[in-house]
Amino acid sequence: MSQRGPSQLDLFTGAVSEPSSRRSRKAEPVGPAPVSEEVRALGERLPQGLYLGTSSWAFPGWAGLVYEREAAQSMLAREGLAAYSQHPVLRTVGIDRTFYSPISAFTFAEYAAQVPADFRFLVKAHEVCTLARYPLHERYGVHRGQPNDRFLQASYAADMVVAPFVEGLRDKAGPLVFQFPPQDTRGFGGPSRFVERLHAFFAALPRGPLYAVEVRNEELLTEGFAQVLAELGVCPVLAAWRHMPPVVHQAVLTRALEFPAVVARWMLPPHLGYEEAYARYAPFHRLVDEDTVTREALAGICAAASHKGRPAFVIINNKAEGSAPLSALKLAESTDQVLAGRRSAS
Repeated sequence: MSQRGPSQLDLFTGAVSEPSSRRSRKAEPVGPAPVSEEVRALGERLPQGLYLGTSSWAFPGWAGLVYEREAAQSMLAREGLAAYSQHPVLRTVGIDRTFYSPISAFTFAEYAAQVPADFRFLVKAHEVCTLARYPLHERYGVHRGQPNDRFLQASYAADMVVAPFVEGLRDKAGPLVFQFPPQDTRGFGGPSRFVERLHAFFAALPRGPLYAVEVRNEELLTEGFAQVLAELGVCPVLAAWRHMPPVVHQAVLTRALEFPAVVARWMLPPHLGYEEAYARYAPFHRLVDEDTVTREALAGICAAASHKGRPAFVIINNKAEGSAPLSALKLAESTDQVLAGRRSAS
């Protein structure tokens, strides 16, 4: 078993009993890790509309944090969601696989059946909706480097992304995020043309779902971008990612607290890329580089959203600080403190 810092583990889960042999439990489903009364009480104090969670759930390194024991990644992908959703602080999860390929309403329904009624899913839309040109990567095959004719094509998004999301998740659907990866914005006419195309795209999509947009090019964060999203009721995503401004600046620029919900994704620290962070933080069982600036900013934003009666969804990646579940716990504690301070002052 991987070695973990006892103070972090105790704070997150309470005492963890010694596991029995893997062989005797091979066919048993993985269960949730026990949690301390302190963590359970924290979960009960958090506002109902605050949804904290992680980017996916199939990480063997979370044994003792989220899961009762070690299990293979493949097993956690199949069976871990039910255990994950029993944690009192983790009330949402990001489904990332949909960024690479659409999934069916049946698969969404399978996910929904494994979680409590008050759990919500944040889903990433298929990347062909948000790439003007296919990247020069081997996984794109013959499409590498070619223009993408399904970029901001509402008919494709409605049929292949929105319909299965709505039909499969039903009341457990949270934000449907259209993430625009870093790309040459000249491919769609720059920021002003992007705003026009974004307006036409969302105006043509079915009404009802909670749509959100995440951009990874800072030049797209314009006043026109914020105005179009506000007009359509599409939430901006506050993206904590190294090539974007701090989340507080994004929140001010987009007036994020005026939207139907606050949506944030805490992905990377300011100083590391994806591969560097993965190598530094795996197997994601402890906090390595705590980012208190981003944490406190998100806590303040979540508390402000609660004060305004708006739901807040925050998805955290393992590569933000080293362990997404531990980051979620720290963020929950910080938000709870901000809310307690507000109550004391009123």
